Amino acid sequence: MRNGTFEYFDHTRETMELNILAYNGRDIIPEDFVMPTKKTQLKEEVESFGDRLARLRQAAGFSQRDLAAEIGISQRVVAYYEKETAYPPSHLLPLLAKALKVTADQLLGLEEVKGNGRTQDTRLWRRFSQVEKLPPPKRKQIVQILDAFLGSEKVKKSG
Repeated sequence: MRNGTFEYFDHTRETMELNILAYNGRDIIPEDFVMPTKKTQLKEEVESFGDRLARLRQAAGFSQRDLAAEIGISQRVVAYYEKETAYPPSHLLPLLAKALKVTADQLLGLEEVKGNGRTQDTRLWRRFSQVEKLPPPKRKQIVQILDAFLGSEKVKKSG
């Protein structure tokens, strides 16, 4: 016995089956029915935030411990951001950028870091800037030590 309800049920069931097939099997759906997916080309080798942070830290002459002390965090936090996470610490970005003498965009990889063409021992220059902050009598002692050391090296090279 067929009544309107039974026919309605069959029609609904067919529609549901078609919807399930359409969802699970794309091959039965007409090509113009499916929204095209956007294909984006990514750079083949994208440097992660951690790798970039490690590279910039080393280029600036910092050890993990030195960088941590410079910005007021622990060495373990620096190691974590270099190895364990892909997400940059938004609250530390300004401090890291200032300590590494780069912009936040460069730290995030949005801009290239441009070198000045010459390499320098930034760790040594940081030490000199610390010496500059000492009182004059202490600076004089350090200059005397440097002069004595450099004088002995000069004698070794000439003799």
